[in-house]
Amino acid sequence: MVETDKKRELIIDGAIKRFIHYGINKTTMNEIADDLSVSKPSLYYYFPDKSSLVLGVIDKIFSDYFEILEKDQFAKSTVEERLAAFVEVRHRFFQKYYMLHLSGGSPDASLNSDELRESFMKMKAKNESLHAAILQRAVEDGEIAPCEVNKMAELYLDSLAGITSLCLLHGNKELFPSKKDMKGILEKQLSLSKIFIKGLK
Repeated sequence: MVETDKKRELIIDGAIKRFIHYGINKTTMNEIADDLSVSKPSLYYYFPDKSSLVLGVIDKIFSDYFEILEKDQFAKSTVEERLAAFVEVRHRFFQKYYMLHLSGGSPDASLNSDELRESFMKMKAKNESLHAAILQRAVEDGEIAPCEVNKMAELYLDSLAGITSLCLLHGNKELFPSKKDMKGILEKQLSLSKIFIKGLK
């Protein structure tokens, strides 16, 4: 069982490397098998199709993301500092995994399965829940006025996503954004975060 898990993780890590470099659309299962020097039957034993492999990759990325957020959520003293730290983490993951185009639509059928859509919705709900908990603690500590924390968390995260989308619209989505573009996204998200919290005080 442990050996099976290790093999599965090895395949996922190999897929992530190729997806980051070439994008999901341009990567085939055969190329991943060749990269890892595993037989195609072995690859298909763990992942029967590309959609199931993409799902494994997405689960791994979000698992790492939430692990960092949950570990760091009480490391900062104020709600502004906590949310700013979350924005930084989110931005690091966005930079690293941009080529996967997880933040936008993709013509690749591997990203359009019902199972993957359901997984994305679960991750979105978990992210909102985590941010709602941060806001709830801020209410209890008297840092912000009482509010509907779940609605505020959803609005806050949608606003951050909106900044990313608008910044990317100015460039070619198939190319990696420049350092200036990335810096601009981060600065705007951090500014929004400060303004958002001030509005809740």
